[in-house]
Formats: sequence, C-alpha cells, structure tokens
Amino acid sequence: MKIYGNPMSTCTRKVLTVLAEKQAKFELVNVDLGTGGHKKPEFMALQPFGQVPVMQDGDFTLYESRAIIRYLDETLPGQALTPKNAKGRAVMEQWISVETSNFTPHAMTYIYQYVFAPMRGGQPDMAKIEAAKPKLETCLAIMDKQLAKTPHIAGEQFSLADVCYMPYVEYVMGTPGKDVFSPHANVGAWWKRVSERASWKTASGK
Repeated sequence: MKIYGNPMSTCTRKVLTVLAEKQAKFELVNVDLGTGGHKKPEFMALQPFGQVPVMQDGDFTLYESRAIIRYLDETLPGQALTPKNAKGRAVMEQWISVETSNFTPHAMTYIYQYVFAPMRGGQPDMAKIEAAKPKLETCLAIMDKQLAKTPHIAGEQFSLADVCYMPYVEYVMGTPGKDVFSPHANVGAWWKRVSERASWKTASGK
C-alpha cells in the first residue's frame, strides 16, 4: 500500500492516524507541497483536483481523506474505528458531517490566516477571522455539550469521527484561535485524551 501525501497536511494526517491505529505497513510517498508537487501532471493523473492524500492499494486508487479512512478501517485488521451497530454508525457519520460542514471551514480560516498567510509573506486578514469566529464558537459549544456526555465525539468509542477533527484542532491550537477553544472545557479534555494516543503521536511526529 502506498500513501501519496505530506505529513504536514491535515488530510494526510487523518490517514496516517488510522494506519497507525491499525499498525499497518505502508509506504509514504512524500508530495512536496512547497514546490507544487501536488499540481504536477504525474500526481494529477492520480488526483485530478491536485490535493493530498492519495492511496494506492494494489490496483485500487482512492482519493479524499474521509473516503480513504473509511476504506482502511473496513479492510485492515485491528481495532475497529467504526461502531458495529447502525445507530452508532449513524451518529459517527453525523459528527463527520458536522466536521465537514460546520467545523473545518471555520477552523481552516484560522489556519490559513495565521499559518499559511505568514509563510507566503502575508499578514492575517482579521476580517476573515472575525467572520469565522462566531461560527466556530457555535460549533464548539455544540461539541462541548456532546463531550459532556461521552468521552469521544461520537460516543464511548474512539472512532473515525475523532480522527476527522484532530488535525484541524492541532493547528488551530497553535494560533490565537486557541482562545476560542478555551471556554469549552469538555472539548479541551477530549483533545488532551486523543492527542495522547500513540497513533496521533506517530502521525503528527510528536
């Protein structure tokens, strides 16, 4: 199995976390985002949108991190990261949808403005940050209520839902956006738990 990606990429880290949870063997083919490796013709032949990661499992090629982690969880041996019952799976999918639609777009605003803009010689666009802040606060408040009831996003079990949030949380916590998280104690306690997992430390190079 090959993973084409970059270990600094949020979406690549989702895949690396699941592979580490499964203790799976794979080859990481580094795609240099800084030099535009993801836009080169040979890579875009695998991923027509020019985004990482891409998985190759034999003659099967798959892109989009959320699709890849579902495939890996279903096909690799080891601890299941998807609940076995229909209700549990539905709740997990609900929270992955929340992550995709209501969390990540606003978290990524902080990441783009505080991490990527300075790397490119720019300054954070505070208007964009201020626009994203109340939306991120709303999502965190809802997550906090859930995490007051269960130790993980989708219930008692560490699941793919947790994996989907983790890379974005890590990056935001390294920016002034951490102050948006600080009022939400249950989210903070969840992050402490999941960020101490051996799989996350492997995936994030901690």
